[in-house]
Amino acid sequence: MMQDDMPPLDYQRIATAITYMQTHFKEQPNLDELAQQVHLSSFHFHRMFTDWAGTTPKKFLQYTSVQYAKQLLQQRNATLFDVAEETGLSSTSRLHDLFMQIEGMTPATYKQEGKDLIIHYRFAETIFGWVLVANTSIGVCHLSFVHLPTDGIAYLEQQFPKATLIESAHPLQDAALSFFQSGNHALPHLKLHLKGTPFQLKVWEALLKIPLGKLESYGNIAKQIQHPKASRAVGTAIGDNPIAFLIPCHRVIQSSGALGGYMWGLTRKTAMIGWEAAKVETLFDEIM
Repeated sequence: MMQDDMPPLDYQRIATAITYMQTHFKEQPNLDELAQQVHLSSFHFHRMFTDWAGTTPKKFLQYTSVQYAKQLLQQRNATLFDVAEETGLSSTSRLHDLFMQIEGMTPATYKQEGKDLIIHYRFAETIFGWVLVANTSIGVCHLSFVHLPTDGIAYLEQQFPKATLIESAHPLQDAALSFFQSGNHALPHLKLHLKGTPFQLKVWEALLKIPLGKLESYGNIAKQIQHPKASRAVGTAIGDNPIAFLIPCHRVIQSSGALGGYMWGLTRKTAMIGWEAAKVETLFDEIM
């Protein structure tokens, strides 16, 4: 069970700093100003932020700017991960779709609203806040950011009203949570067991093909799944994504470079994008 109804203290501070960066980016806030927002000395804030993000606050602000996002949207050349593979660092350079396989629930399970389905769930702390992670015997079926335990459980009950929910740890949950560990270079293969329409499953599969540190637009995702005029429907399917972070809907933004929406909050989306950009730069430095 969650220790309380709030995200971890460090993430609260990080989120506060990121929100301040985004709302005052034109003023280019300095280290002292950011540290004041989270009631820390400049030294301790810089160390905390760098430990969390893997980069400085100034670099992070660059990674999350609209101009930087536009540059990523325009790039269609080989990714840093392609470079890493060519140098033999395949364990740290594989794309999400190579680690994760989506299996849609059978029509019968879908129609019967999870009847005879046993779902194990638990709450866990991650670098982006508390999550509820759940699995069936086949794979991970849910991962969401939560503030209150009742919120997450209510969603599971809504999606699977006839399933049996059991609060207990499971190895599949551990495998899912390992994707939040920045130092983990041996990510497991993970099966996702999802309840979704054929269109939703196709959109979610397309999201898995967006490399770490890259961004895509809603329109480009629509083109990739052969529905070029379905940007709005794609946006709806992305909003219904039941597996936060692992299915990287946070990597989809507006063609203008604006972040767009995110069901778990724009500050958290910003945090993920900046954190992943820093992680890729670190990998690139290791290669070079």
